[in-house]
Amino acid sequence: MLENTSQRQGIAGLRRIQYPLVSARNRDDSPAIMTVETSAQSSSDRHVVDQPKDRQRSRITNGSALLPGVDGRSAWIRRCKDIIAAHLSDLGGEANTSAAERSIIRRASVLTVELERLEARFAVAGEANTDDLDLYQRTAGNLRRLLEAVGIERRARDVGPTLSQYLTTLPEEPTL
Repeated sequence: MLENTSQRQGIAGLRRIQYPLVSARNRDDSPAIMTVETSAQSSSDRHVVDQPKDRQRSRITNGSALLPGVDGRSAWIRRCKDIIAAHLSDLGGEANTSAAERSIIRRASVLTVELERLEARFAVAGEANTDDLDLYQRTAGNLRRLLEAVGIERRARDVGPTLSQYLTTLPEEPTL
């Protein structure tokens, strides 16, 4: 793959990447450039494959295992990894987070998976017993505190134009 010369964040999370074409030229003899749009979660966002992992570091540190001695193909591990990836993406990627933030995200992801399991148990049973409901409430509170520690914040939702903005879009009434 050729070296990326320009990246701009596009509309709706798309990233526009421009690659110079080695043997192609434009009519004005300038180098031809190919533009590709990729989503924020595409393979182009992943780490470079040709760099070998450090053999002196653990599989957990290298990112090849979530937990030691646990098969990484289980639904629980896959869901946990998905949540970790989503939280890291929200914080600007793994390169923009500290080791402490990644640790908090990992713990928050585990709590999220366990809360989802409890919710599924409640749905199947059609009710929640007192002990499970107490565990759910305490776990949800701990999850909130972990997410606040890494910067979760409430955001106002855009509900549309204000009245004055809407009125400016209306056509003018004809005068008689």
